[in-house]
Amino acid sequence: MTVASARSDPARSDLSRSDLSRNFWWDVYLVVIAAAVAVVIFAAEGPGLGARLVATGAIAGIVVLHFAAGRRAIARDEARPGLLVAMLVLFAVAVTLVPNANWMLFSVNPLIFQMVPLRTAVFAVVAVNAVLPVSDLILRPDAFGPDLVIALIAGAAGIFLGTWIVRVVQQSQERHRLIGELESSRAEVARLSREAGVTAERARLAGEIHDTLAQGFTSIITLLQAPEPDLALAVRTARENLAEARSLVAALSPAELTSGSLPSAVRRQVARFSEESGVPAALRVTGEQRLLPTAIEVVLLRAAQEALTNVRRHARAREAAVLLAYTPMSVRLVVRDDGGGFVPGEADGYGLAGMRARVQQVRGDVTVRSDPETGTTVEVEVLA
Repeated sequence: MTVASARSDPARSDLSRSDLSRNFWWDVYLVVIAAAVAVVIFAAEGPGLGARLVATGAIAGIVVLHFAAGRRAIARDEARPGLLVAMLVLFAVAVTLVPNANWMLFSVNPLIFQMVPLRTAVFAVVAVNAVLPVSDLILRPDAFGPDLVIALIAGAAGIFLGTWIVRVVQQSQERHRLIGELESSRAEVARLSREAGVTAERARLAGEIHDTLAQGFTSIITLLQAPEPDLALAVRTARENLAEARSLVAALSPAELTSGSLPSAVRRQVARFSEESGVPAALRVTGEQRLLPTAIEVVLLRAAQEALTNVRRHARAREAAVLLAYTPMSVRLVVRDDGGGFVPGEADGYGLAGMRARVQQVRGDVTVRSDPETGTTVEVEVLA
């Protein structure tokens, strides 16, 4: 809560830590001003002791009302005009009895802007600054001129500062609202992006199924319906189709990304690799993990799958290791094994070619290093 609340959320009942801090310092300010005015009242010449005691009691009453009810109303952004009227009546009593109590305006003016809406506050500031000149007309005509000038200056300054602070707070609250809407929009865009990525991946898999399994089944049916069925060729085609089906089922694992992070999905692939091949493998993740676009996560996961599949099928490795490294500008996936190796470029099969094609779609790079003594290292780096 600020000294001049914009009152844009009347239903608010909870305060942030900064709100509590500001309210604490406002309470301290009010108490200090009230104490200083009490000292001024007792030091004033002219009014009798009884008048000074009543004026001091009125000032103390303002403080009591603030802590009893005003403080809570301010914290909750609740307009309390009745409570404010009671405080202003006490202020008028004090100023009428002891003119020096007018120094209490230093705390009364901002108090008004905290307790009522802006338009009402402007009228209230005019009224409260008119208390001393009006009382002068009745009780101290000779002081009317100077006190009127002071009231005009103090009222104009109070209205200007209060209005300016309210506008600043309103703009701050509007910015806060817009930031909240922007964050919600970004979250929605991210969700839609992920859904679009899932849809695109399903469409791609549908195409792969059509081009592989469907064609394979068609070949099997054709072989079996021939006048002289070639059973051996049909069985071999069926086995190849089964292997293709298993490969496609494994390729569906990006759906795991909808229920977990990329590191957890890669970790499951590494564990599956070790279980199926008997080759020890471990995953190491470095850097600060963050959510990536779905297309990039799918490409990295597919690259890990393909690299581990090649290790299982061809490398005859004793162990393997996978690194997923996050940097501020990119994400790097490295799969190493200590197997027999091969000559990059000469032995690239469909798997590595497909990996390169996928990585290029997200503007990434694939590097393959291999030789019979040190094994094979496949590195994929994508800017993200």
